[in-house]
Amino acid sequence: MSYEERDAYGMYVDKGHKGPGPELMGANTLIGDHVHNMKNEHLGEIKEIMLDMRSGKIAYAVMSSGGMLTIGEKLFAVPWEALTLDTVNKRFTMDMDKARIDSAPGFDTNNWPDMANQQWANQIHGYYGTQAA
Repeated sequence: MSYEERDAYGMYVDKGHKGPGPELMGANTLIGDHVHNMKNEHLGEIKEIMLDMRSGKIAYAVMSSGGMLTIGEKLFAVPWEALTLDTVNKRFTMDMDKARIDSAPGFDTNNWPDMANQQWANQIHGYYGTQAA
C-alpha cells in the first residue's frame, strides 16, 4: 500500500502542486511504505519513524525485513539520510545490496537498542555510510 492509498485527509491529491507532498509528508502515511534497492529488489517495509526530540529532525526509519506477520522479522534502524523517496513508484529506495541489508545490525521487537546512545548511532551511520549528527 502506498502513501497515497493511506492518505486519509486527501493531502496528496494533485491540486496543481499546492499543499503537502512530496516535499512535506505526514509520517503516518509513510509507515508501511516499501523499501527497494537500485536493482528493484525488495529490502523491507517502514514500520516506524523515529524523531530526534532535541533537533526536531527525523533520525531513523525503522524497517522490517523477513518473517511472516511479524514472527521472525528483523528490525533495522536505517538513518533517514540513507533513504530516498521514489515518488514515481510510491516507495523508498536505498542504495544497498540485498545481501548487505540482510547482514545489517538489527534487533527484534522485544529488544530495541538505545538509539540515543552516540556509540550505537556512530556504528549504524558507519554501516550505512551516513554522518551521525
